Amino acid sequence: MPFGPGGPGGPGGPGGPGGPGGRGRGPGGRGRGRGGPGGPGPFGRPGGWQQADLPSADDVAEWFAGRLPADWFIGDAQISVDREEIVVVGELPPVDGQGDSAAAAEGRISRFREQSRDERIAIATQAQERYGRKVSWGARIGERRELFTHLAVPVMTRLRQPERQVLDTLVDAGVARSRSEALAWAVALVGQHTETWLSDLRAKMAEVDKLRAQGPQL
Repeated sequence: MPFGPGGPGGPGGPGGPGGPGGRGRGPGGRGRGRGGPGGPGPFGRPGGWQQADLPSADDVAEWFAGRLPADWFIGDAQISVDREEIVVVGELPPVDGQGDSAAAAEGRISRFREQSRDERIAIATQAQERYGRKVSWGARIGERRELFTHLAVPVMTRLRQPERQVLDTLVDAGVARSRSEALAWAVALVGQHTETWLSDLRAKMAEVDKLRAQGPQL
């Protein structure tokens, strides 16, 4: 059998560059072929790589609004979503005659947590199957807000010396107990002081995702 162009191992032949099963751009290549397995769709993925292979959560607020018992919270629950977790926080009615008592609020939140446990587990199981994310719960009364459970997801990063020195300064000053805690503190501080900018950025990203999903009108 010839080994030239079109033959086994030759350009365009089986196993050769550009051929079926080859390492070039032919069908069945190792991820480099155009449109091959694992490649991006025609117009990309909504949300970029952060949301790759995850079910859409665009309707998550509406789903929870219809699924949560009407007598649980005052108004709609606050829903926040990322690639790993859905956090549901609802406002509970204040304790009669106790005003803004912190102890009364703590007791009411604790009672709600215990009484709603089984139903919250059932709702969370359904949501996790639908959206592919863990569900965490919380409640608030007035200014008091308490999360019952939530994920702490490790995020790996590499820092140069000046950046490591920032974290070490926070640790040495007692602001944080470790570099990882110092990094979490810094991220929280950035989020607190740039919330308006981050909100605008999220809104723009949502518009980009919508346009990407629509694709060009050809």
